[in-house]
Amino acid sequence: MRPRIVPFAERPDIGEERWERIVPPAWPAFLLHDPVCNTNWHHLEEEFLGFQFYILDEESDEVLCQANTVPFRWDGEPSTLPDGVDGVLPLSIRQHAEGVRPNTLCALQAIVTEGNRGKGLAKVVLDGMRDLGLRSGFGDLVAPVRPTLKHRYPLTSITRYATWTRDDGLPLDPWIRVHARLDGVLLHVCPGSMTITGTVAEWETWTGMTFPETGSYVVPGALVPVEIDRERNLGTYVEPNLWMRHRLA
Repeated sequence: MRPRIVPFAERPDIGEERWERIVPPAWPAFLLHDPVCNTNWHHLEEEFLGFQFYILDEESDEVLCQANTVPFRWDGEPSTLPDGVDGVLPLSIRQHAEGVRPNTLCALQAIVTEGNRGKGLAKVVLDGMRDLGLRSGFGDLVAPVRPTLKHRYPLTSITRYATWTRDDGLPLDPWIRVHARLDGVLLHVCPGSMTITGTVAEWETWTGMTFPETGSYVVPGALVPVEIDRERNLGTYVEPNLWMRHRLA
């Protein structure tokens, strides 16, 4: 395997493949129904095409990873970061429309494709994002990190989970650990990084579960419980992430 970074613009032929083969298998089904992302994602390939890239196997031309980022302007104060994915994506689009010059790159999504996980590619894609930010003249790469293994501990607060370490002192979570090894610093929790709502029937379809009464439910793939309100026919999931920062300059 010989990984090579390839901008989206160089491989328009991949096109729909990432939705049919790359993106849906990477996430639990309910994560594909975030209205903020679904409404605004097209801007990534319209205004921000130069900030999206694949990692391909140079020998087989297989897609190994997909990386999606957006540029935005940030004053460097952790407290002024928006609340995760649902906050930073509209902010970036609005700033671009207003002609605001960006100084920070934000990682939105990093996918290692099925069959290629556990091969060190998470570091490759994060290195690619850091290099993209540096080449763009930005001072920081930030990321609302979705911890890889948090779904196994949905009843533990993400604040507490983020403090868990291995015997060697590195973070227990593999994705947080990749960031930490590249000198990424944990800033704080973004408690409402993504909010997904749907009818009870929709949640039953997305999860393959039955929700017979109102209450909190542990759902496969969810970082925290899903709140089901049968009287209102509404299920709500508010996902917390972790803001991490990489100083580039």
